Amino acid sequence: MSNASEVLPKLDSELEWQRALYKDLHRHPELSMEEHRTAGIVERRLREFGYDVQRLGGTGVVGILANGSGSANGSGSTVLARADIDALPVTEATGLEYASTVDGVMHACGHDMHAVALLGAAKLLADHRDAWSGTYAAVFQPGEETAAGARAMIADGLAAKVPKPDVAFAQHVMPQEAGTIGTTPGPVLSAGDSLKITVHGQGAHGSMPHLSIDPVVLAASIVTRLQAIVSREVQPGQFAVVTVGAINAGTKSNIIPDSAELLLNLRTYDPDLRKRVMASIERIVRGECAAAGSPRDPQFDYYDQFPLTSNDPAVTERVTAAFTGHFGEHAVFRVAPVTASEDFSELPDALGCPYTYWTVGSVNPERYRKAVASGTVLQDIPANHSPAFAPVIDPTLGIATSAHVLAALAYLSKQATNEVAP
Repeated sequence: MSNASEVLPKLDSELEWQRALYKDLHRHPELSMEEHRTAGIVERRLREFGYDVQRLGGTGVVGILANGSGSANGSGSTVLARADIDALPVTEATGLEYASTVDGVMHACGHDMHAVALLGAAKLLADHRDAWSGTYAAVFQPGEETAAGARAMIADGLAAKVPKPDVAFAQHVMPQEAGTIGTTPGPVLSAGDSLKITVHGQGAHGSMPHLSIDPVVLAASIVTRLQAIVSREVQPGQFAVVTVGAINAGTKSNIIPDSAELLLNLRTYDPDLRKRVMASIERIVRGECAAAGSPRDPQFDYYDQFPLTSNDPAVTERVTAAFTGHFGEHAVFRVAPVTASEDFSELPDALGCPYTYWTVGSVNPERYRKAVASGTVLQDIPANHSPAFAPVIDPTLGIATSAHVLAALAYLSKQATNEVAP
């Protein structure tokens, strides 16, 4: 279907600068919405490749390459490919020679790999315009870790400033065997919601509990009761997770405080179930507050809300076929839905186009297979957000770059331009 055979043989000549840039970005991580250095590097590279470049959402960067005659966007489809670029407030413990030089900040989720892979794909497509026709939009998004970046780009006029895409793509390195790619139709990443709940009591001296309404006891009752939501209110076989990650109350052992704060996290794949679980949380909290005689209604503050990422089946089938045709059936597998969350889907949803999102293996194959054989994957393979998370550069970078090229050419190659986009 595609002209990948004309483009990807040139990948080896690009990997040298890609490896160097990856190490540079890894040494200089930047937190969400503060990716000024990274954005500047991306801007310069895209301009060198011949893209029309603009900033969106503060530190977001978009490069547009229209290739072909006929329409303002080039003849053929329009493809949007996105990479996130922010790092995490994590102190690195990998021991790599190119480890972070920024105290308390680390690319612990592989966004540096995502950025360099997309830049590599952007250059390969720019250098081989005879192999495709259409428009390629390379989007480098800030603030994924805080769910702020996609919304910032949308609020800054993304839909008006970027040609309407026919399809959108994104990928993520994961602690699976390097050299493999995971795809799946339908839900691939869960929706995620964080919630701060404040409950109120009546403070008193620790020696006079009868004069108090103890919010610590109230919070403990709420935590216990919340555990019954998934086990007793969610149908077996449906997925939901309710986590109480923190309880904050009081300052001294002999003082009963007058309020307590609970921090919750919710993960779901089904939008209706998401609403039902939220309603259950609020119902339980209000009920426990009433039972305790709380003098004020509880407060519910939702934040860091991530949408469901649900892959379009037709787009996923087409892209998976391109991957399988190039990498072989042994390297492409159907990945189980991941319980992590992110904000990529807000971009195609705002632009009104279908999308697919795939995973890329990043663990040394020999190490991974040994861990699988011994049953110690969870213990021996650091996951995303771990201080020890360290994707192997090869073959991960080459695979991730190739994946973006293959997905794009599935829609932009001269053969694909004669087909109807899904």
